[in-house]
Amino acid sequence: MTIEVLLPDEAATNRAGAALAGALGAGDAVLLFGDLGAGKSALARAAIRALLAEDGREDEDIPSPSFALVQVYDAPRAEIWHADLHRLSGPEGCVELGLEDAFEGALCFVEWPERLGPLTPARRLELRLDFGPEGRGRLLRAAAVGPGWERAMAALAGLGAGCGGKA
Repeated sequence: MTIEVLLPDEAATNRAGAALAGALGAGDAVLLFGDLGAGKSALARAAIRALLAEDGREDEDIPSPSFALVQVYDAPRAEIWHADLHRLSGPEGCVELGLEDAFEGALCFVEWPERLGPLTPARRLELRLDFGPEGRGRLLRAAAVGPGWERAMAALAGLGAGCGGKA
């Protein structure tokens, strides 16, 4: 099953991240594909912010992991890993970061997941963000790989009515 939703602005991207967060938990891997500036970090940060808000930490700083490569957060539902693999050349660096172990029990958001190679989790939610029509907004395409993604896909499909999307 795939879902396509037009996110017309940053507020819609934030709503998508928050909606998705409600359906995620320990052991989930969300892989974020897209060009530089497509909104991968913004979507992940919105989801992380919603998850931290469950613990009263909605104002916590959530930096992009571009330079640190990985940011880790303790949240009520699960430890959260946000990784940006853009500067890595392949799976070896992912092993050194500890991603292989994180996939087993943490909630992981991974930007530039092409670098994972054979470490790519068998069960994952693939989100592709592209620039919208005429460069406005973002087009979010979601594909569930493996079982257990019904709630996440329903959360994203529910955005379609208000954001111009289709399932």
